[in-house]
Amino acid sequence: MTTRKLGVVMNGVTGRMGYRQHLVRSVLAIREAGGVELSDGSRVQLEPVLVGRNADKLEEIATRHGLSRWTTDLDAALGDDDLPLYFDAQLTAVREKSIVRAIDAGKHIYTEKPVAESVEGALALARHAEAAGVKNGVVHDKLYLPGLLKLKRLMDSGFFGQVLSVRGEFGYWVFEGDWQSAQRPSWNYRAEDGGGIVVDMFCHWNYVLENLFGAVNAVTAKAVIHIPERVDEKGERYAATADDAAYAIFELEGGVIAQLNSSWCVRVHRDELVEFQVDGTRGSAVAGLHKCVIQPREATPKPVWNPDLAETRSYRAQWQEVPDNEEFGNGFRAQWEQFIRHVVEDTPHPYDFMAGVRGIRLAEAGLESSRENRRISITQETV
Repeated sequence: MTTRKLGVVMNGVTGRMGYRQHLVRSVLAIREAGGVELSDGSRVQLEPVLVGRNADKLEEIATRHGLSRWTTDLDAALGDDDLPLYFDAQLTAVREKSIVRAIDAGKHIYTEKPVAESVEGALALARHAEAAGVKNGVVHDKLYLPGLLKLKRLMDSGFFGQVLSVRGEFGYWVFEGDWQSAQRPSWNYRAEDGGGIVVDMFCHWNYVLENLFGAVNAVTAKAVIHIPERVDEKGERYAATADDAAYAIFELEGGVIAQLNSSWCVRVHRDELVEFQVDGTRGSAVAGLHKCVIQPREATPKPVWNPDLAETRSYRAQWQEVPDNEEFGNGFRAQWEQFIRHVVEDTPHPYDFMAGVRGIRLAEAGLESSRENRRISITQETV
């Protein structure tokens, strides 16, 4: 079978996510495997061109991985007809303008989220892409995680009966940067640079909820800045102007209630950094990044509240682990492959700019709810 080439402009690969997940674990992994396999057995091999603002970093990355093409001139890369696909993993604050330039150049677009800084900006991108006739996709990586794939398997099987509620915990302690260096970049804690955990995580929560349990109809949220001052990469103190924790209740279509806590100021006492507990009339499950455990109705114990006696039972031991039953690959790579097939073969890829719009809409509603101390309804017809 033949192998064709597909040139990809990769903008923002010097950042942590753009480098680790998208370049190394997705595009380069696909190249090492011989390309993306298509329905007829042929393959598409990716030919990346690295783009960014720091020439030294780009050259170092290209040399490390044996890549020959890199540039600091985005317009030159977009002007190359051999590069029909544009990928963006830049800071949110500069992403929108770059995507507009890529659409104007006739490129298909695959991008990290948020797609833009506002619903209006994201809608404008979606309409611009549709008018230009270019295919577009937004990263929905968590749907491809083994734990959530197992959870989807349970949903499709009817395991839960009627789903009643979802409870999620995400986060970990991000060091302030003084006595230990922070494990997240400082811009995440500056609102003026597009930071904030609501903007970051509510886009994820929207696609997880709507694809597994139902669209979000209303949100009540409280976003806070627990740590008002941090230390940046240069060792300089700065005021944290973006929320570092958010506590939210989401009302979903069909009556499901989801409660999700997101925090960079929490110490982990969970099996994984993110966990979702789903309770239904016929059974419950707890899913993380990789594992998923279940407790069906028939195996549910009958706890009795007695604060006068020390607990001797292990409640965790009463749950059964869901087996893998298949080999799960890297979620970012899996979606890259899905989008490449969408571009080349026109196979389905539902996670487009409009899906990105809905994520930003939920983030804006969450911030509005926190700011105004009230429940915010979301009208699905608006997007």
